[in-house]
Amino acid sequence: MAYTFTKELETGNQLIDSEHRQLIDAINNLLAACSTGKGRAELANTAKFLQDYTARHFGNEEKLQVQYQYPDYVNHKRYHEEFKKVVAGICSKLDKEGPTIALVGEVNSAIAGWLINHIKREDAKVAAHIKGRS
Repeated sequence: MAYTFTKELETGNQLIDSEHRQLIDAINNLLAACSTGKGRAELANTAKFLQDYTARHFGNEEKLQVQYQYPDYVNHKRYHEEFKKVVAGICSKLDKEGPTIALVGEVNSAIAGWLINHIKREDAKVAAHIKGRS
């Protein structure tokens, strides 16, 4: 099941929305690879992307939150830090065990599910706060 960037996922911030689209594209690339039996081969690309993405994207979001004095910044940053640990764990498993089908499943469920829910719940609050302050 591919993910679609819908209105529901838009924050209204061009940079953040652009980065969220990149994330959904990366997850969809992995899902497409899985549907053709190439998921394990694509897993290393996805893991590398996620490491780079979380560092860059979360940093961009956190700068905006500080700039606009987002009141729940501390908790939002904590969510980001916890998620970075999940990504690091997946990368560690990939290094130790190689690209397993179980790990592909973990990326599909843990990563995609967490991020979509995070965008809908937490990032939407940040976007509403920024809109209110602008």
